[in-house]
Amino acid sequence: MNLLLLLFDHFTLLLTAVVVLATFLPAQGAFAVLFDWLTHAGIALLFFLHGARLSRRAIIDGAMHWRLHLLVFVCTFAMFPVLGLVLGPVLRPLLGDGLWLGMLYLCLLPGTVQSAIAFTSIARGNIPAAVCAASASSLVGIVLTPLLAGLVLGSTGAGVPLGEAVLKIGVQLLLPFAAGHALRPWIADWVMQQQRWLRLVDQGSILLVVDRPSARRCSTGSGAWCRPRRWRSWWCAA
Repeated sequence: MNLLLLLFDHFTLLLTAVVVLATFLPAQGAFAVLFDWLTHAGIALLFFLHGARLSRRAIIDGAMHWRLHLLVFVCTFAMFPVLGLVLGPVLRPLLGDGLWLGMLYLCLLPGTVQSAIAFTSIARGNIPAAVCAASASSLVGIVLTPLLAGLVLGSTGAGVPLGEAVLKIGVQLLLPFAAGHALRPWIADWVMQQQRWLRLVDQGSILLVVDRPSARRCSTGSGAWCRPRRWRSWWCAA
């Protein structure tokens, strides 16, 4: 019964609808630019509201939750790469070499900070610890992911420059979070009364992030999502 509730939950259905919409009606032209801007604005709003919602003590406690950070690190950079390799004999025939290598590369990447925060909030988990753990794993991944790719995929490609990645995370994610927290004495009570809207922002940011890459690839005609044998892409979505 719980599994059926999960499968037919309205948010799960919305996620499925977003994937279908991005596949058959991708954003193009000026709308694609507007959609990209809207995604960035939604992510910034998500971090701003959570910054206003969380107390200083909660943020410090989240940063000191070393057992959680260790678990996230092990899962991200050890368990998922091993899982990708173990599932290779099953996934490779279903997806083909190209998509399978893409799935394996995804197993080497840390999760996005905004998705980690949004999902944690929806699950009513420890948001301060999620902010710290997701941000730290993203920064560590700048160095560690290219090394893992060289080990697992035989690739020697360079990662994103450290300074550029830190600046991007700081401006897009941590700066709105800090701004919201700085305004907390004045807006915290109002934010805490808007739980329904905060939940909509959480879920909406995930939908935007999910739709953004598939829409952009389809709008340019690139990526396996828009090529023949589209059924293989649906295996990835599943």
